[in-house]
Amino acid sequence: MKYKMKQKQNQLITRISETTLVVGADIAKKIHIARAVDYRGIELGKDCEFYNDREGLTKLATWMKELQQVHTKSEIVFGIEPTGHYWFPLAAFLQGEGIKIVLVNPHHVNKTKEIEDNSQTKSDYKDAKVIADLVRNGKYSEPNLPTEAYADLRILMNLREKVVVNLSQV
Repeated sequence: MKYKMKQKQNQLITRISETTLVVGADIAKKIHIARAVDYRGIELGKDCEFYNDREGLTKLATWMKELQQVHTKSEIVFGIEPTGHYWFPLAAFLQGEGIKIVLVNPHHVNKTKEIEDNSQTKSDYKDAKVIADLVRNGKYSEPNLPTEAYADLRILMNLREKVVVNLSQV
């Protein structure tokens, strides 16, 4: 069992290569922060602050594509910490732009943030860098975001479960 876990971890690490732009973002209620690094952890460009609306998401996509061109990267991997529901519109938008979305465990972000600057202080700016580093090190998972009919079926199944619970209570 441990061998399979190690093999999976190695596969995730090898997906991040010299030509990969790794972007980590801290998702909040209103303003999100994104930071980009290369496969060695060297920060590329300045951070990007954006809102969770069409204008903000377009700003983020433009920022990433500019960094991709400037640093001659062929692929973008966008890592986020899936806390709350605020990341769903972002993930759907970026998936439509052809950018790969990965998820980082919030517990790992919390435990790893002290490594960044040897303090336990929390900030969105710091968390975005920690998320990018975790993605770079292969500590991520790939979400299965249903589209079109499958998304509707998931919603309908959730509603059905709620109706069944309500009927049994009555």
